[in-house]
Formats: sequence, structure tokens, C-alpha cells
Amino acid sequence: MVIIPRKKPVLENLNIYYLDIKKLLEHYQGEIGSGGAYFKSHAAEGVIFFDKDDLLNAFFEAKNLDLTGPQAIERLLNAGGKYNFTVNIYKLSVEEVYFWASIPSAEKMYEGLSTEFTDLEGLIRKMGSEKLTGYIDVSIEEGKETGIIFIINGKIVGGSYSWDKQEPAPSQKNQELLIRKTKESSATFSVCRIPRKKMKAEGESRTVPSRPSKAILSMLEELMVIFENAVASRKNMKTDFTKLLKKKFVENAEKYAFLDPFAGEFDYSNRKIDFSGAASDKELIGAIVVSIQELAQELGMRSELLDACAEWSDKYSKQLESFSVKL
Repeated sequence: MVIIPRKKPVLENLNIYYLDIKKLLEHYQGEIGSGGAYFKSHAAEGVIFFDKDDLLNAFFEAKNLDLTGPQAIERLLNAGGKYNFTVNIYKLSVEEVYFWASIPSAEKMYEGLSTEFTDLEGLIRKMGSEKLTGYIDVSIEEGKETGIIFIINGKIVGGSYSWDKQEPAPSQKNQELLIRKTKESSATFSVCRIPRKKMKAEGESRTVPSRPSKAILSMLEELMVIFENAVASRKNMKTDFTKLLKKKFVENAEKYAFLDPFAGEFDYSNRKIDFSGAASDKELIGAIVVSIQELAQELGMRSELLDACAEWSDKYSKQLESFSVKL
């Protein structure tokens, strides 16, 4: 995938037939520091990203041929008159160059998120709050239409859409259209993050993340089993308890990030809780109790839940009181 951000080029539509491309890039490395050189012809296209010292990465596409990295750089530097390229040179900040050049090395955070459990608008907000540097890849109706939203440090910097063939730009109109399409049709989302190496400052304090105790996990496990049994006992309710629970956790994930089913930190299956995230006893109890209360209310089971949990509430009355939690 050849991607270049939509910016005003410092050099535009230069035919490279007689040019030494390597010297051209060396000139602009000294002139603008960091940027991208976009090559376009009827038969092929490509881009080379550079900073003041190096050619960082490249992408090349022609019929039945896709190249990246050193092979793409070599092909573009020696293109000469073979493809009759015109070239545009774009000035980019160091952060932008790193981002666009690193797209192929992005790591998948979430894959195959369904509109059944989440929505694109909420996912964009979540990635903004988490200061994502990467992109959200959207597939509508199994790839009939697609979109990619590019994000740097939580801020949308561009988008690529199957119905708009122009270079990526932070188009609000296209973004809103993409969101609307995902609401009207089935869609899946994948979130990819570009790894950013950060050196810890010398002497920087390191805090050990809180982890809930085994006793609290066992206590919550009992509560989940009681609630699952209560839902299953309703003969007129044909529903998948796990699916209901995941939907509720998605709704509450903005407040309790460790509940997000797609993060895989909290899992309840086969009547067992598996938790690998970071949360204190109080945080985890609060999150689970609130989620169960809300779900019971939505199912019209509030009184049934209280009756079913009477013994459980008595058994763990001291813990509930110490954490100011009331079922």
C-alpha cells in the first residue's frame, strides 16, 4: 500500500527521465531535512521516506509486484526512464516521517472487532484517550468497502477510503461517512500500533501495577456464577450470557479499561475468571458489581438478582462494606 499524506509539495510533477534520483534526494535531505518523495506513473507508483541522514523506508507497487524496504528503495532509485515517473517532494516533520515510514511494522492490538460488540465512533475516542500512534483498519460487509484512519499520539492525521482515491487527509466528511456506513452495515475493525521506543529517564520512579487478590477474584467468580444461573433460569429468555456480558463490558470499558473484551485482560468463561490486567481490589469489585447491576436492570432482573445474591452478600458483607460497595 503506497501512502503519502496530503500536503502541499515543495516540488511538484517533476519528470525524472533525465534525473539522478539519488542526488535529488540528497539535495532535499539537506534542504528540508525530513520528508517523502512520491513517484507516480500509469504503470507504477512508489514513495521513499527520508530524514536528513538516511532513506528510512520505501514502498513500490506495479502490476503483480509489491516491494517494501531496501528492494523498493533500489527499484525507485534506479527507475530512470523505465516507468516515466513524475515525482513530488513533501516536507514532513520527524514524527510524521517516522509514522508513515513505519506503517508496515505496526503491531496488531485488536483484530476483527465486530460492530456487534463495539462501534467505530467509540473506538476512535478510546484510541484518542490512549494516545495511539497507529491506525484503525475498517472492513465493511467483508471488504466491499474499506477505510483506514491514521492516528499520531491520539490525533487523527489522515484517512484512506475505498470511495476516495486521493492521498490520505484528515477529512471530517469521509470520516463521518465511514462511521455512518459501519452503523448501517456489518463491519469489523482492527487496530494497529506503531511501536515507539522510549528510554526511561535516569532515576525515573517505576510503580508496580496493582493486582487484585486471589480472595477477591474468588468472591467475584461466585457472584458471576450466581448471576449466570439466574439468567439461565429464565425460561422465556433465550440469550447468550457471555455475549450479553461482553456487550456490557464494552459499554463500560471507557471507565474500566481492563474490562475491554478485546484487550483480553478480563475473561469469564466456563464459570471461571481469568484476570491478567492491572487493577486494585476496589477497582475490580466496583467494575464487576456496576456491570452486573446495570445488566440486571436492563434485563428486568434487579429483584431476582438481589434475592439470588442474598447469601453471597451476607458471606462477603465485610469486604463489600470495606470497599463501599452495595449490590
